[in-house]
Amino acid sequence: MEFGAETAAFNQRWPVRLLLWVSALSCSFSSPAILPPSLIPRVRSSYTLGRTFLGLDKCNACIGTSICKKFFKEEIRFDNSMASHLGLPPQDLPSYAANYSDDSKTWRPVEISRLVSKYQSEISDRRICASASAPKTCSIERILRKTGRFQKWLQAKRLTPDLVQGLPSPFLRCPSQRLLDRVVRRYAEVADAGSIFMDHFTDRDKLRLLYTLSVNAHPIILQIFPGAEGWPLPKYLGSCGRFLISTSTRPLQEFYDAPPEQAADLAYQLLGVLESLRSNDLNYFFYFTHVDADMFGIFDNGHLFIRDASALGIIDKQEGSQAAARTGEKEDIFSCLVSGCQVQLSSCDTVSEKQSLVLVCQQLLPQLLRGKFPSPVQEEIESALSLCGKDASTDVEVLGATSQLKDILRPLRTCDPRFAYRYPDCKYNDRF
Repeated sequence: MEFGAETAAFNQRWPVRLLLWVSALSCSFSSPAILPPSLIPRVRSSYTLGRTFLGLDKCNACIGTSICKKFFKEEIRFDNSMASHLGLPPQDLPSYAANYSDDSKTWRPVEISRLVSKYQSEISDRRICASASAPKTCSIERILRKTGRFQKWLQAKRLTPDLVQGLPSPFLRCPSQRLLDRVVRRYAEVADAGSIFMDHFTDRDKLRLLYTLSVNAHPIILQIFPGAEGWPLPKYLGSCGRFLISTSTRPLQEFYDAPPEQAADLAYQLLGVLESLRSNDLNYFFYFTHVDADMFGIFDNGHLFIRDASALGIIDKQEGSQAAARTGEKEDIFSCLVSGCQVQLSSCDTVSEKQSLVLVCQQLLPQLLRGKFPSPVQEEIESALSLCGKDASTDVEVLGATSQLKDILRPLRTCDPRFAYRYPDCKYNDRF
């Protein structure tokens, strides 16, 4: 069924109402477990979930439509704690708690997220109209299709660095052909993924991919570096309009008051995640341009993951970057959809190995670890944090300090069922 027919069914023949689930627990999102149907009664409201809320009216200036049928079939249900008395979730939240099912019998918590805030999306849409001197309610897709950049995309058989030149995402600041081939080969919003060539992409597929890369590359990173292959990222389940659906995690900030053994475990995991981003089998060097506690999340089994990859940059250590080709790059409307052309990203050549570690040691680890441990362990932790958090420290000094910090934290972690991601293996193997 074509997209237009799907949305017509969505709005006319399928009077899909927003379904709420009510857990016997006070907050199922804070305790993400597979729920039996008895705990998810189908409470119908009079509100018909429409195209505008999901952003389907903006397609193909959207992420995609791969998971819309789940909404149609009532297999994605919003958490009632976020719904108004009419059953409509607040329109201005960056993400929503929901439950997801493959068979309408077993359910698991998911997160439904926007690429950017609703306010930023509105600003972006107005910029698109203004770029063509059009009214505020212009056809966004029509204007984007007429741009010189998209016309180049239409002619292209392969996604090459010149096609993404000038886009503001850190992910595309230092692109290699190998990285862009991986984007096309693993792009989940097309039916026949697997080829590095875009012959199977329709015009709308290309526009959706270009729009997503221009606004926020987070869903693309989830697709091309899946958690199933060992990457520290949640699973990408699909998109509908301007929303993406991924597996649910609790933000790191909720664990700032965690007991010492849990704080030690999370800090140890966080340093391990950064180590895997710096050194991995594919020879990609991942770095953060900035960090905050909402960028990292914890699954119900205690495993720490990156829940927001929007600030991740990637340098290909195998092929090298296209930094030299980016001098004198020209801006267009795709360069300015979110940032207003104000974002100035550092040169690929100036990104150091220590960058992500320094940011984490400055802004996240102190919140987790300060005042949690007896002397002299606390003093040893503070000393390591001080060294790895100094901008003036060399790469060698920062890497040494974080290695020392991991050695301090390792014996502070306990082996018990709270840490299900490594229990009971930790009883028999010190590696866990």
